[in-house]
Amino acid sequence: MTDYRCPLEKGKFYHIYNRGNAGTNLFYKKENYEFFLHRYSEYLSPYVDTFALCLLPNHFHLLVQIKDDGGATRGDTFQKGVTSTPTRDATSEAFRKFFTSYSMAINKQQNRHGSLFEKPFRRKQINNTRYLSNLVFYIHANPQLHGITNDFRMYPWSSYDKIIKDSPTRLQKEAVLQWFSSTENYVAYHNQKMDLEIIKEMMIE
Repeated sequence: MTDYRCPLEKGKFYHIYNRGNAGTNLFYKKENYEFFLHRYSEYLSPYVDTFALCLLPNHFHLLVQIKDDGGATRGDTFQKGVTSTPTRDATSEAFRKFFTSYSMAINKQQNRHGSLFEKPFRRKQINNTRYLSNLVFYIHANPQLHGITNDFRMYPWSSYDKIIKDSPTRLQKEAVLQWFSSTENYVAYHNQKMDLEIIKEMMIE
């Protein structure tokens, strides 16, 4: 059973996800998605490296690695055997402040009150590299899994396209492409027929 309150430890990878409280929307217009990403970068970039993301109308997914003060190579902790140190206070507090900031803005916009997100925010520690590549695919495929689009590769609020573009980004795209061995393999993996058996253990909705 997933421990939704497990500590966020330095050097470790986590699948972080959450949804709107009681199924309410988190995003109502384009500017909301942009504001979420801006606030996320502002509050979390000092604490996490981000490898994949997807924002949907009523929930989101992130694949992150908690930054290590010792300067661990990004995306390479399984091979290097980084010694983990609990950082629950700083990183979880940064997430709390981020969610609060975003919630206040949406509540004001929508003239609503109360919690916007379910609590606590979900997190699942990732322990092997093979799971990482499958999780990247699952995160990117989410809009199609939920019937929001017929082709998740065209969905504008995921990291799929950003990982293979040359444009500047805070995403750790070089590490992601290394997990797939090459850009060509990354694209081919995402072009395959969606196999729900491969990713069913990751399906949390």
